[in-house]
Amino acid sequence: MTRIFDDPAEFADEALNGFVAANRRYVARVDGGVVRATEMNPGQVALIVGGGSGHYPAFAGLVGQGLAAGSACGNVFASPAAAQVYRVAKAAQVGGGVLLSYGNYAGDVLHFGQAQERLNAEGIATRTVVVTDDVASAQIGEIDKRRGIAGDLTVFKIAGAAADAGLTLTEVERVAMKANFRTRSLGVGFDGCMLPGATEPLFRVPDGQMSLGLGIHGEPGISDHDLPTASALAELLVTRLLAEKPDGAGTRVVPIVNGLGAVKYDELFLLYGKIEKLLVAAGLDLIEPECGELVTSLNMSGLSLTLLWLDDELEMYWAAPADTAAFRKGNLAQRARRVIDSVLADAPSVWEPATPASAKFSAGATALLRAVQAVVVEHESELGRLDAIAGDGDHGIGMRRGVDAAVAAAVSAAEAAAGVDQVLIIAGEAWAEKAGGTSGALWGSALCASGRALGNRERYSPDDAVGVVSAFSRAITDLGKAEAGDKTMVDALLPFVGTFIATYRSAASLQGALSAAAAAATTAASQTAELSPRRGRARPLAERSLGHPDPGAVSFGLIAAGIARAYADLSTEREDVTA
Repeated sequence: MTRIFDDPAEFADEALNGFVAANRRYVARVDGGVVRATEMNPGQVALIVGGGSGHYPAFAGLVGQGLAAGSACGNVFASPAAAQVYRVAKAAQVGGGVLLSYGNYAGDVLHFGQAQERLNAEGIATRTVVVTDDVASAQIGEIDKRRGIAGDLTVFKIAGAAADAGLTLTEVERVAMKANFRTRSLGVGFDGCMLPGATEPLFRVPDGQMSLGLGIHGEPGISDHDLPTASALAELLVTRLLAEKPDGAGTRVVPIVNGLGAVKYDELFLLYGKIEKLLVAAGLDLIEPECGELVTSLNMSGLSLTLLWLDDELEMYWAAPADTAAFRKGNLAQRARRVIDSVLADAPSVWEPATPASAKFSAGATALLRAVQAVVVEHESELGRLDAIAGDGDHGIGMRRGVDAAVAAAVSAAEAAAGVDQVLIIAGEAWAEKAGGTSGALWGSALCASGRALGNRERYSPDDAVGVVSAFSRAITDLGKAEAGDKTMVDALLPFVGTFIATYRSAASLQGALSAAAAAATTAASQTAELSPRRGRARPLAERSLGHPDPGAVSFGLIAAGIARAYADLSTEREDVTA
C-alpha cells in the first residue's frame, strides 16, 4: 500500500514536485506538468507526452534530451486536463510544432484533443499519435480501440529521437505512427495496486492464479488463469505476440520486459532470460532490449512483454542517444539550461457586467453546485468501489476533486458579482482542470455549455430550463460520442433529458419535471448492470462489468436526485424572474 503522504488528494502534485526537486538537471516545473530544463534547437518539434500519475518513469521521467520535450501530468490514473496539456505544450514548444502522444484512453483522447484544437487555433501546428499496443484489449482488426501500455516507451523514444534529429512535424508524426503500428504488448498481473489513502487494492487475484491482459491503470485483467512457471509464462507471452507480427516486419525486434511496480528486477531478469531464448529460437535478431520498470501502475504486482519490430529507420532512432531522469542511452553533451517563460497562466477572464436577473441566479446556481458536492462526498467511496470492478477505481476521487474545485470557483465568482453564465462557465473550467479524466472533461464541458445557454440576460423564464438541460446533454454526447446502450453516463442522461422535457411540456412545474427526470435517470442507471460496455476502460473487461451498473451513470442518477431535492429547498425559487 501507499504509506507516504499527507493528503491523498494532493499525492500526485506533491510527488511531481519532489520529482522535479530531485531532477532539476532534466526538468522544470510548469503549471500542468514538466518541460525539458535544457535548450532545444530553434524550430524543433516538441514531443509532448503525458497521462495520469502513478506510472513512473512514464511520463515525467521520459522528459529530456533525445526524448520528450514535456509531459502533462494528471492526477493518479486520471488524464491531465486540456488546459494542463495546453500550458505544457505552450511552454515546451520552440517554433517547430507540437506532437502529442499518449495511451489510448477515453479521458486522454478527450483532453489532449481539446488541447490540440486550442493550439492549432493559435497557429501552433499540432498533431497526435495515440499509442495502441495492448493486444488483449481488442482484436487486430480494431487496433484503434486498443489501449496503450508499455508500448508508450517505444513510440515516445522514436518520436523524440526523430524530433531531436530535426525532422519536420509531418515526418516525426509519420515515424511515430510507424513505431506504434510495429509495437505489440501483453501484460499479466498477480495482484492489484492500491490508490493513496485506500484500504483495499483495486482488485485481487485469487491465490495461485494470474490475471491475463491487464492495463496500467489498476484495471484487473480480462481473464484469470492458473499461475504458470516462469518458462510457461514466457512461452505464453512470446507466442501471443509472435502471432501478431506486423505486416512487412522482418527479423529485428526490440524486446521489453516491463515491471508494473511490485515485481522486482531479479524476477524480471529471470523471465527475460527465458524470453530471449524463445525469441532467438524463433529466428529473431534482438536489438538493444530493455528490462526493468518503465511504465508502472503504482505498486501493482505484474509485468508485460513488448515487442517492437524494427526497420532501418526505426532502429536508428531507437538506438539514438537519450538523457532523461529515468531513461538513458549513449552519450550526449549537456546543453545549457533554458529560460522557461511563464507562458502560462491563462489570461484573466473579462466578465460582462451581470444583469440583476443573472446576478440573482448566481446564488441559485452555486447552491445547486453545493448540492452536487454533498452527493459526491457522500458517495465517493461507493463510486470508487463500483469503478474498480472493471476500471481503475478513481471515479469517486475524480468526481470529488472536480466538484470541490467547481464549488470553490463558483463561490468566488459569485462573490465577485459574476452572472449565472460566468459562474457556471468558471465552475466547469475548474471541474475539468482539477478532475481530469473522462468525467472531468464531460462534466466540465456540460457546465460550461449550461452557462452559455443561460447567458447574461435581462429576463429569464422557466422555459430556459429546457435549453439548459438540452445544452448540458449535447455537450456530453458531442464530446464523448457515446450513445444509448454503450454503458456510460449517457444511458442515465438521455432518459433524464427525455423525461424532463416531456414532463415539463405537459404543464408540470420545474420541480415536478426535475423529480420525474431524476427518477428516470436513477432507474436507467441501475439498468446499466444488464449492459455490456462498448466504450471506455471497462470495454475490454465486459464480462466483469456485467451485473454491475456503470459508475458514471450511477453518479449522474445520484446527482440528478440531489439537484431535484435541492431545487425544492431553494427559498428563492420562482417560476419567472425579471430585472
